[in-house]
Amino acid sequence: MKIGILSYYPAGKRPSSEESRLLKVGRAMGHQIRIIRVSSCQLTFDGPSAPTVLLDGKKFPQLDLIIPRVYVLKHVELHTALLHQLELMKIPILNSALSINYAKNKLHTIQLLNHHGVAVPRTIVIRSQKYLDSAVKDVGGFPVIVKTPFGSYGSGVVIAESKRGLVSSLDALWSAYNTNIVLIQQYIKESKGKDIRVFVVGGRVVASMMRSASRGEFRSNIELGGNGEPVEITDAERDIAIRATEVLGLQVSGVDIVRSKSGPLILEVNGNPGFKKLEEVTGVDVARAIIDYGTTSFLSSSPQCDQ
Repeated sequence: MKIGILSYYPAGKRPSSEESRLLKVGRAMGHQIRIIRVSSCQLTFDGPSAPTVLLDGKKFPQLDLIIPRVYVLKHVELHTALLHQLELMKIPILNSALSINYAKNKLHTIQLLNHHGVAVPRTIVIRSQKYLDSAVKDVGGFPVIVKTPFGSYGSGVVIAESKRGLVSSLDALWSAYNTNIVLIQQYIKESKGKDIRVFVVGGRVVASMMRSASRGEFRSNIELGGNGEPVEITDAERDIAIRATEVLGLQVSGVDIVRSKSGPLILEVNGNPGFKKLEEVTGVDVARAIIDYGTTSFLSSSPQCDQ
């Protein structure tokens, strides 16, 4: 099949480790696979004609599948307009523009999960500091987790252990992220700085690892020095990871789960999950699982395959 890896990395920058892995594995599987830079694409509109995309000013290549790697954190809906345009062109895409928009926005994510009965830590969303005291009380008191709606790899997430620290954190977050919307979230003390990353592809868990925060850090993200190790997840954890992925409309996701006294809770759902460390820790070929699912699922429906 003809596969495009849609890279949101800036022009001239080397592909990410995940993009390189997908490229290498896809070619080893016998597919024609290439990296397409978002910066080289132009959206075109011409009256009654169907919207199209140009690549370096020329006709967009015929592809059977696109695997997007959307690294952007700001103005996400503007950046994913390209994905939507490709969808209008009937090119199959692993993770739609809408599902990625949902996953990139922590407020939308928790809103949808809670509505569909998927367990999350107790969370209060505020826009003003005058509601801080009641919000902290409602989530169980200090310490509390403070999150901005957007952020990745642990950015935009802090822990506040006092009212003074919380106010300082809010000032810094509101300034850095240019928003007065924050999520005040229950801190799960029994997790002890650990969470589980569950990688879901096509409604199936393909790999999982326990992530532990480094000394002096409460966030377990690998990019922040967290450690990863293989873990056996429970049926409940498997089910909630798959359910969270389905609720957001994703086909490929990295679901972060924390073990609490009341059972597994969803911390985040990543629509552009990294998998380098996961492959190293578990020995699972995650890149192959992604490509295998995409090519199998879209083989019969791809318009390019009929030509």
